[in-house]
Amino acid sequence: MDQDHHPYKQREENGHMVDFEPESFEFLFHHNLVRAAKWELPLMWDFELEKYARWWAGQRKADCKLQHSFPEDGFKLGENIYWGSGSSWTPRDAVDAWSGEEKYYTYETNSCAAGQMCGHYTQIVWKDTRRLGCARVVCDDGDVFMTCNYDPVGNYEGQKPY
Repeated sequence: MDQDHHPYKQREENGHMVDFEPESFEFLFHHNLVRAAKWELPLMWDFELEKYARWWAGQRKADCKLQHSFPEDGFKLGENIYWGSGSSWTPRDAVDAWSGEEKYYTYETNSCAAGQMCGHYTQIVWKDTRRLGCARVVCDDGDVFMTCNYDPVGNYEGQKPY
């Protein structure tokens, strides 16, 4: 296997090969397991999305507030966020929580069960999304905040995810 196609490496924009952080690989692997169950193409890791996610997670480090970043200047991307009490929460825990919303989603009506959320799940499996970047931070209070960004964005009203 040549270096350009090693499954645990990703080419940065400047052409240098860099190793995945273990947490990055865990985010990507579990997202792609969920997508594979719906026969969707696997996501590719995007270092710019990761950089943005790391920046936003850093903004939440002091308060660990479960708050979306709401990008400005026309920078449109999908975003899932997660908070866990204590420092042991992993990327798999976040992806499992988001993908666990599948039980509330009805494909035929393209809707969530009354009073339930399913948008995190539908963003993960969105048919047109191709790139992913995520980050995890242990906050000052010892809790965990995680965020994942998706490009292109999903969850367009009136469109089914797959």
